[in-house]
Amino acid sequence: MRTILLIEDDKDMRENTAEILELANYRVLKAENGRKGVELAKQHMPDLILCDIMMPELDGYGVLHLLGKDPATAELPFIFLSAKAERSDIRKGMELGADDYLTKPFEEGELLNAIEGRLKRSDLFRKGFEQSMDGLGDLVNNARSVGALNEITENRKTRTIPKKEMIFHEGDELRSVFFIERGKVRTFKMNNDGKELVTGLHGDGDFLGYMSVLENGRVAESAEALDETEVAIIPREELLALLYRDRDVSIRFIKMLSKEVRDTEERLLQLAYAPVRQRVAQALVRLRKRYGGAAADDLGVRISREDLATLVGTATESLIRTLTDLKEDGLIEVQGRDIRIKNLNGLERLANS
Repeated sequence: MRTILLIEDDKDMRENTAEILELANYRVLKAENGRKGVELAKQHMPDLILCDIMMPELDGYGVLHLLGKDPATAELPFIFLSAKAERSDIRKGMELGADDYLTKPFEEGELLNAIEGRLKRSDLFRKGFEQSMDGLGDLVNNARSVGALNEITENRKTRTIPKKEMIFHEGDELRSVFFIERGKVRTFKMNNDGKELVTGLHGDGDFLGYMSVLENGRVAESAEALDETEVAIIPREELLALLYRDRDVSIRFIKMLSKEVRDTEERLLQLAYAPVRQRVAQALVRLRKRYGGAAADDLGVRISREDLATLVGTATESLIRTLTDLKEDGLIEVQGRDIRIKNLNGLERLANS
């Protein structure tokens, strides 16, 4: 049974609305003011919140603000109930992150349809989307402003990047975000001595250049295709429309990208403190997880020695010596450019030692 939190200071309205919801087979939690409503929301984590705007102690805008600051409650579907129907009030509520707005008095069917629609949509976004072009399409097509976005997404431009060609250079000003449909890409920065520091390895379902677009500035790293790569080009305006117009979309997009930030932080710590042998093991394991085949016995890694050395943060000569050591230990096999992991468990133990 779905739980609805109803925050309404008018007793008659609160009881009448609760009765409608209970007859529709919803469990109803009732709060007579905003402060009580926030407490109940954090305590019970309802499936949806119905909240009046004009209330004593804490109004509806304040309730939405406090819940939005807490990651545990920020994604709860939120519908405003109010007798005020001025456009400015509706606009303020939606800008703060409300999902819908019902003007009192409302019809029973109007209320239940709004709740059902919001719950279905919330289920979809909480489930998430695949990191693929279909997943990106689902993300776009389920946005609130789907009608305005369809024209853009239907004619999305794609570009094929040859192996070893640059997608963008550090310092470029980007007007688009790149979404990798297939292929492999490395991002890197160059120091004053001309040495490269690899900042990330990217593949199918990853975004490139989004920080530059979000900050409206120049990109802080370069991106190079390691293999022939196909990217979809997403205009800056479309990305901002997704993020600013729809709370569900922005939360889902942030979650998709936050894992990449955590991975980068972890790798930089490894570069700073781990010995070369351990860093090589970490890089091979990461490459296997990022670019390896779907089959459990597909343990091949294809990358040039120069690129692998840059990823590890060591000289190519040191990398080759370390690969020889790992081969002698029975952890890997080397066949030309290809590296095959013979003992994945052993390599992971070395990486995590």
